[in-house]
Amino acid sequence: MTVNNESGTAYPIDQLPLEHSYAGLPPAFYTRLNPTPLSKPYLVCASASAAALIGLDPAEFNRQEFIETFSGNRTLEQSQPLSAVYSGHQFGVWAGQLGDGRAILLGEADAPSLPPPGKLELQLKGAGLTPYSRMGDGRAVLRSSIREFLCSEAMAALGVPTSRALCVTGSDQRVLREVPETAAVATRMAPTFVRFGSFEHWFYQSRTDELKLLADYVIDRCYPELREQPQPYKALLTEVTRRTGELIAQWQAVGFMHGVMNTDNMSILGQTLDYGPFGFMEAFNPRHICNHSDQQGRYAYNMQPQIGNWNCYALGQALLPLIGAVDETKEALAIYQPAFSQKIDALLHAKLGLTTSLEGDSALIDQMFEIMAASHVDFTLFFRRLGNIRINERRSDEPVRDLFIDRDAFDRWAVQYRARLLQENSNDVQRQLAMHRTNPKYVLRNYLAQVAIEKAQGKDFSEVAKLLAVLEHPFDEQAENEHYATLPPDWASELEVSCSS
Repeated sequence: MTVNNESGTAYPIDQLPLEHSYAGLPPAFYTRLNPTPLSKPYLVCASASAAALIGLDPAEFNRQEFIETFSGNRTLEQSQPLSAVYSGHQFGVWAGQLGDGRAILLGEADAPSLPPPGKLELQLKGAGLTPYSRMGDGRAVLRSSIREFLCSEAMAALGVPTSRALCVTGSDQRVLREVPETAAVATRMAPTFVRFGSFEHWFYQSRTDELKLLADYVIDRCYPELREQPQPYKALLTEVTRRTGELIAQWQAVGFMHGVMNTDNMSILGQTLDYGPFGFMEAFNPRHICNHSDQQGRYAYNMQPQIGNWNCYALGQALLPLIGAVDETKEALAIYQPAFSQKIDALLHAKLGLTTSLEGDSALIDQMFEIMAASHVDFTLFFRRLGNIRINERRSDEPVRDLFIDRDAFDRWAVQYRARLLQENSNDVQRQLAMHRTNPKYVLRNYLAQVAIEKAQGKDFSEVAKLLAVLEHPFDEQAENEHYATLPPDWASELEVSCSS
């Protein structure tokens, strides 16, 4: 049996230890229920690296017991399935009560390699109707489940805080969206699935006792170091706000667009949560909208930093009864802008291979984005190829220069960039190594996901597995996989993703 986690233990599925701290909260926080069985499920994909975090033996992937468990067809003896209630703002409008409309929390497994709480909750997404399903059917479809699986693992490999994905199981069972599709269940993992909207739920019902219970639960389980602070609830808001600002800086730096930054999709841990109509920037357009349902562009790429701040204010409003003073709440929220600015500045300097920060860098960076936008330059390819530029060799510019329509504009910018590199005596070899550790060669482009999905819809899951293997090593050259790192084909521009899943 393969050993996976730091404790040296590899568990078969029936012996995976599970606790359930969330089930210790009062019944008003959730509804206990079992998943709805999925007809004749089969395994679509699974992540060995995610399984390793909880000591689950990857050999289990091929067992029917594994498939049945993570389809919702059998319940582990140690599990206490439940769906949580929460509320939220959706597209800036108060939506009232929401909750896990198709998600069921099984329990939490030990993950000793992770920071507190050192555990990961296991949640089935698409596991059937719950009391919070509203007009939905409680199911997820194969295409969206594969997209969430691949992006969760891709983001983890990029070093961006995120929920993880253990596996996807599929079925020939049909569900109706715009057209009939097949159902699937994705198993997600996160230290907690508590959201900003979890706190908003109690605030807007004026239920301060439950609000305090939830805050104490989050502090004691996820932020134990804050318990000794003079004002632990203010400290909680400060830390969540800081993490959120830094997270969104990381999104911007890799060109990731979440697509649905509603407060019910914002993790209290500052992790990327709820992958719906996401996208990675291709032809650079700061106003790009990846969600076809977002008619007003609220969640466009260039709006994400502002919306992150707005969402933190919504959380601050919900925590105000515990913090007790508006000024104290605003003081906690004031960390957002410097946290975001400092993180994005550091990330952009690293992406450019700059090891120092000098006056004039902001202008250089701003001009870079201006010429990228004017020529619709591929975001990922630009930064990756930029790492190959040599200070005294103009011919080295050609691969990145060829991405531009206005090549003269790039040439003018490159003169300034080289001058800036000379200011810190930059070494070509060292800079290239550093930039290639920072700028990924491989990201989950929409068309790559679409190719894998279309094959999977025909019961060929090989491309999902292949794409996962590539995305798990996004900074490596992988010469044999070069075709995953080229400009998207023309048909890719016609792909649309929306909130329908």
